[in-house]
Amino acid sequence: MSASPKVSVLITVTGVDQPGVTSALFAVLARHGVELLNVEQVVIRGRLTLGVLVSCPREVAEGDALSEEVKAAIHEVGLEVSIERSDDLPIIQKPSTHTIFLLGRPITAGVFGAVAKEVAALDVNIDFIHGISDYPVTGLELRVSGPPGIEGPLQAALTKVTADQHVDVAVANYGLGRRTKRLIVFDVDSTLVQGEVIEMLAARAGAEGAVAAITEAAMRGELDFAESLEQRVATLKGLPASVIDDVAAQLELMPGARTTLRTLRRLGFRCGVVSGGFRGIIEPLARDLMLDFVAANDLEIVDGILTGRVLGPIVDRPGKAKALRAFADQYGIPMEQTVAVGDGANDIDMLAAAGLGIAFNAKPALREVADASLSHPYLDTVLFLLGVTRAEIEAADEADGTLRRVEIPGD
Repeated sequence: MSASPKVSVLITVTGVDQPGVTSALFAVLARHGVELLNVEQVVIRGRLTLGVLVSCPREVAEGDALSEEVKAAIHEVGLEVSIERSDDLPIIQKPSTHTIFLLGRPITAGVFGAVAKEVAALDVNIDFIHGISDYPVTGLELRVSGPPGIEGPLQAALTKVTADQHVDVAVANYGLGRRTKRLIVFDVDSTLVQGEVIEMLAARAGAEGAVAAITEAAMRGELDFAESLEQRVATLKGLPASVIDDVAAQLELMPGARTTLRTLRRLGFRCGVVSGGFRGIIEPLARDLMLDFVAANDLEIVDGILTGRVLGPIVDRPGKAKALRAFADQYGIPMEQTVAVGDGANDIDMLAAAGLGIAFNAKPALREVADASLSHPYLDTVLFLLGVTRAEIEAADEADGTLRRVEIPGD
């Protein structure tokens, strides 16, 4: 006599989460000898949704014993349960095609609705949603599935939401590549640190206004960076070299910078900076932050005085991409496993060369070519785009005794 054909049964348990729910359910399933096909569970604010997909002989699935015993066991622990045949459901869902990161302060229902509307209009399905951060911004990750070639249209549609709703929305491929990043470089001025170092130096020469105007034009891509740097450095002629140490001591890190680098080191990342700024100012900071790599310009000093010139090749727009490649080669890391973060037009080539290019509070010229753009002034938002959640960051910080939250103005 041939064995009875097997069918699938989906059991869904909902209610207030508590110890013993899973044990009670599986004690019943074990008595009926069912085969386990899949289990998925989510808990939000203490409320449980547990889905269990099993395979069993048709007479077991269609009989009363399994259903009645499961209901009795779950009701006894105070939860609800539904049981349904699910022959047409896949055992394991196909992986999503893309991830959408939504970051805001705050994220309103209207903002999320706008994202959902654009996604639906492109025939893209939302497979999974979960929270990734409650500080310093609210962060949500949406895993979605769409037809081939959807990334460009999806990115374009969500860029409009970013502009209209004042939130950050980034789209990334949901594949193995998202887990393989191993090296990251940051621009320094207005990215790793607040402000522009050249302007801080120029202030000591009484040329801050003129230098700020040149810097702004260069960051927008309106001036050749090397030429603009030479013009700005020329204003420093005659200053004592001691101003380098003075400015280095006054640097203020971007909020979240230490958290970002501490977390990346825990993950095994190689971390560095590639800057159009000056090595004498950056290197003490790099030592403090335990960075692996520094590429920057050297100011010429003669007899303890700045000459107003730069020594050697200038780290300009092409030079930044070259430095990133040199950093990756040094550690034998493929370029697709690299990340670059910057804010100005001189970062365009570097971000384009990296496996993931992130524009941070950036000028329009850079946002147009970046893989993702962030507009909140917290560098640790970069971690969310790498798949790291706030809960994971803080659990590691707590274990190391470094956990702290700084009050954000407006809270």
